Amino acid sequence: MAEIMTETEFSGQLLYGKVLTPAGLIADGVVAVSGEQIHYAGEAAWLPDAYAEWPANGQGQGGLLIPGFVDVHVHGGAGYDFMYSDSRALDTITRFHASQGTTTMLATTMTAAKPEIDRVLAEVDAYRTAGMPYARLAGVHLEGPFISQKWPGAQNPEHIVPANIGWLEAWEEQYPGLIRQVTLAPEREGALEAISWLRKHGITAALGHTNATFEEVIAAADAGLNQAVHMYNAMTPLHHRKPGTAGAVMFDDRIRAEIIADGIHVHPAAIRIVTRLKNKANLLLITDAMSATGLDDGEYMIGDLPVMVSGGVATLKEHPESLAGSTLTMIRGFRYLVQEVGLSLQEASQAASLTPAISLGLQRTIGTLEAGKRGDILRLDDQLNLHGVWINGRVITAAID
Repeated sequence: MAEIMTETEFSGQLLYGKVLTPAGLIADGVVAVSGEQIHYAGEAAWLPDAYAEWPANGQGQGGLLIPGFVDVHVHGGAGYDFMYSDSRALDTITRFHASQGTTTMLATTMTAAKPEIDRVLAEVDAYRTAGMPYARLAGVHLEGPFISQKWPGAQNPEHIVPANIGWLEAWEEQYPGLIRQVTLAPEREGALEAISWLRKHGITAALGHTNATFEEVIAAADAGLNQAVHMYNAMTPLHHRKPGTAGAVMFDDRIRAEIIADGIHVHPAAIRIVTRLKNKANLLLITDAMSATGLDDGEYMIGDLPVMVSGGVATLKEHPESLAGSTLTMIRGFRYLVQEVGLSLQEASQAASLTPAISLGLQRTIGTLEAGKRGDILRLDDQLNLHGVWINGRVITAAID
């Protein structure tokens, strides 16, 4: 794991280089940051006089400047899992993923007994209240327990239950706004009602670990379903006479698709197909990273299930045919989208930063390099290796990548 040091905030700093803005790539650009906020991002020649005397940050010169990554589906890293999320674990996970370019993330749970989920919500809520020195936790993603017994993947089937609005209401009342995404199987009893409830409360309703038919997914989208977790994985596949879950996600523009771009979970051609079928605001890069991310091969845990990692591929120890999350980082996934899948920098940044910010309702504060937004900035070289990370305008330095 890379060592990370935080530095005190600058009263004002200028970062020069190629700047990726919503309008396109600016070859001779600059980003002006003060405190936590971006004040200017654009042509260096047009830098307002008010910022011209600010010092140039030595770690931010040259290369490519892009917005920080937003990961809405990540289980852990550097030896820790969000299911065991005391403050030390949360510091370690957010510190590691910050070193890999993630500036905002959702603490993603596993299918577990309700008391275990209760505990994670309490710990993440307390951590957010106390302040977050590394990647910011925008909230929690509950991946289960309202999923299908037929597609458990690396989820423990002992804890799978039907959708329970009572649980959701109690969690939302106790921790308002903490739960930002819930993954469920839309074909199960009570799922449509739960989807409608989630959307009324501004929570992403995502399908995953599901045996749903094409028609069941469309009905769920009518009820408000608006996302699909780890596209192609743990769902009924596309068949020309039975389009299934995968076909419905690709067909319906109301549903965003998460993608794990590691060359293991999804073939690059299959990723390219999705990018052609979904518009540019409907694809999200995720890691689905588990505790072994950033560490050597060996035996680990995902939730309460043992996992073997070999060659960076994580599988369930007792069912080696089942993938168990990934060891992907956002910078590696971003690079894969550009170098292997063939997306442009703008398209890859949309998937890694802006669209996930939109999914969280945070697009006014993060996701692009624009004046008024938070100073979450990455500096890459021409090979898309990561050399600098700023979170809330504060530089985080490391031997990254």
